[in-house]
Amino acid sequence: MEAINERIKQTLESSPVLLFMKGTPDFPQCGFSAQTVAALRACGADFASFNIFEDPEIREGLKAYSNWPTYPQLYVNGELIGGCDIVVEMYHSGELKKLLDESAAKA
Repeated sequence: MEAINERIKQTLESSPVLLFMKGTPDFPQCGFSAQTVAALRACGADFASFNIFEDPEIREGLKAYSNWPTYPQLYVNGELIGGCDIVVEMYHSGELKKLLDESAAKA
């Protein structure tokens, strides 16, 4: 478990804004991932993504690491922001854009 946590930490450090999702931003493989990508793009965010289908070890390990059982999972500066419902709610309230602006995650 320690090795997978180290891989997760390294992955999180690779980008200020990282979305663990099903599929890719251009080809999301679930509606929740698609909605989250749409919210990030509407904010003009520059974000990286990680397709959890390509790495089953990360897919399972991240659930324990984050204590969040579902995908997508959005991280900003290594901190879990939440899943689709939270991200979309933050988008509608303007909080998401503010958070992304503060993290310098602009495209």
